[in-house]
Amino acid sequence: MASLNVGNLGEYLREQRRTAQLSLRQLADAAGVSNPYLSQIERGLRKPSAEVLQQVAKALRISAETLYVRAGILDEKEREELETRAVILADPSINERQKQVLLQIYDSFRKENAADAVAADTGTVPPSH
Repeated sequence: MASLNVGNLGEYLREQRRTAQLSLRQLADAAGVSNPYLSQIERGLRKPSAEVLQQVAKALRISAETLYVRAGILDEKEREELETRAVILADPSINERQKQVLLQIYDSFRKENAADAVAADTGTVPPSH
């Protein structure tokens, strides 16, 4: 797990809050955290937990995974994978069995591509597909 980059996170949160046209107090109330605590996060003085980031993301109507990446809790590839999974699971046009099959196919493609990448990095011949 990467170390927290709270300065970058704070700047990003402030930018998102201003874009949403929320005061610090309004966002703190919506996220269920104290005004001083949120201010300290924005100024890079506090390291928020994943739970607090999730509450703030919900209040801002942005992806919690985006904040996790900004905070160094999650890397970009993990965020993309989680978001892809969330989109599949949230799709109302397919049933639960279809969602599970689609996730299994998605996982198999990711494993296949990871194996190909390792083979390319090590100069070995990847297994035939």
